[in-house]
Amino acid sequence: MCLLWCANGCGQTPAGEPENERVLHLPPGSDNPRNSEGDFITLKDGRILFVYSRYTGESTSDHAPAYLAGRTSSDGGKTWSTEDRLIVEREGDMNVMSVSLLRLQNGNIALFYLRKNAVTDCIPMMRISTDEGDTWSHPIACITDKKGYFVLNNDRVIQLQDGRLMMAVALHQTPNGEWKNEASLYAYYSDDNGQSWVSSEIVPNEQGVITQEPGLIELKDGRIMMYIRASGGAQQLSYSADRGATWSPIEKSNIASPLSPATIKRIPKTGDLLLVWNNNDGSNPEIKDKRTPLTAAISNDDGKTWSHIKDIETDPDGWYCYIAIDFVNEDRVLLSYCAGSSSQKTHLSVTDIRRLDVDWLYL
Repeated sequence: MCLLWCANGCGQTPAGEPENERVLHLPPGSDNPRNSEGDFITLKDGRILFVYSRYTGESTSDHAPAYLAGRTSSDGGKTWSTEDRLIVEREGDMNVMSVSLLRLQNGNIALFYLRKNAVTDCIPMMRISTDEGDTWSHPIACITDKKGYFVLNNDRVIQLQDGRLMMAVALHQTPNGEWKNEASLYAYYSDDNGQSWVSSEIVPNEQGVITQEPGLIELKDGRIMMYIRASGGAQQLSYSADRGATWSPIEKSNIASPLSPATIKRIPKTGDLLLVWNNNDGSNPEIKDKRTPLTAAISNDDGKTWSHIKDIETDPDGWYCYIAIDFVNEDRVLLSYCAGSSSQKTHLSVTDIRRLDVDWLYL
């Protein structure tokens, strides 16, 4: 089964209809050419903290200067603070970017991000907050056994039911090697709340496709599914039955996709999986290879099949990607994503946050 492009776009929520509204728009501005790749955490007092990569200067390059900035909401994501708060300074020679926030089982908050010094030196870092994000610990490197340019997307770190922390990364370049678009994929895991990390074996790629930007989801049977941005017209999948130590050879999924990342989270209210991605199989010449539309789908069988397929954004000129998903309570979900324009060349420069009724996903 392939998931095909559909055209049931959405705008502002009509009166009496389930909620589906854009609640925050972060366009570029003076000395701020790009805002991208953020994530959410709900604080114990009910506020929501959104941390994202705020670029400075004039360049929108992935290697341009950036720091981590935060906004907060006190009403479940309906409205947001108007001023940025500094979360992490630009501690890398190039930047810090690509945020994952996670409430640990011990109650602390973990903040993950990339510290980028060079095209041969980019690794995930972790900081811990014990005071609900007011202050953060010194950074801990999550990869110490290898050197190179590792990509960890935003909203990508998970904690298994047994407490193990896990992230999936893509290694594109080593200090003495050349850049490879077909990255080497690994999972890194920690059994001491992130103080030390262990690498999995490399994920086997026998498909001959480009593999990049992997993500993880724990399945109900205890396996871990890795979903992978890939060439070839679909997301690729790999599975681990030993808590992330080894992985099956990648296999083509039924999730039609350009070379663009997806995000999958489990819906607390139902236990189903929510997939948000670019449902674009390339058959429409107008949007072939583009990161549009932005689509949601539901799986009640842990990713074997997908239903309730509906578009969130449909502008053929839009560029939608790097999605973060946060369930505010049982009834609402927040999505953040890049929402730039192809024609205006603002692809990754704009971040939007949208607030949806969970019930809307099932209509």
